[in-house]
Amino acid sequence: MPIIKPVSAAMLAVAMAAPWCLPVTHAAEEAEASEQAGQQSHRLVIQVNSDSMDAQDHVLSNIVNLQKHYGLDNIEIEVVAYGPGIWLVTDKSNFAGRVESLMMQNVVFTACGNTMDTVEAKSGVRPTLLDGVETTKAGIARIIELQEQGWSYLSP
Repeated sequence: MPIIKPVSAAMLAVAMAAPWCLPVTHAAEEAEASEQAGQQSHRLVIQVNSDSMDAQDHVLSNIVNLQKHYGLDNIEIEVVAYGPGIWLVTDKSNFAGRVESLMMQNVVFTACGNTMDTVEAKSGVRPTLLDGVETTKAGIARIIELQEQGWSYLSP
């Protein structure tokens, strides 16, 4: 027959409080950080200077993931395309549909005017930008200006 020992009130109090004293898990910390992050506004400028389909696909996927994480209303994103990356925002883009879809979600895509001029000088034909793509004189200067205004910077 098992022996049952009386439990003191102090031991009972410790036993009942124990589950509440467990350390917070990493998942709980992430959920709390995500909730807090979703309540502030974030601004990110992304550089695209590669014509690699993998790199461009990665950038577009990052944008979608950030919109999911922070919420569409809590993050502003501008993609600045220059050099070989200019083709992401032209009618020759393999990702034209995705770029157009992201523009409808207030993601700004900006093309470098210097790159456009260089392509035209070399080929005799100016690249045709997708409708809604903005232009700037110098893509790198645009990135610097946004950083000076407090925007975060991503160069994948």
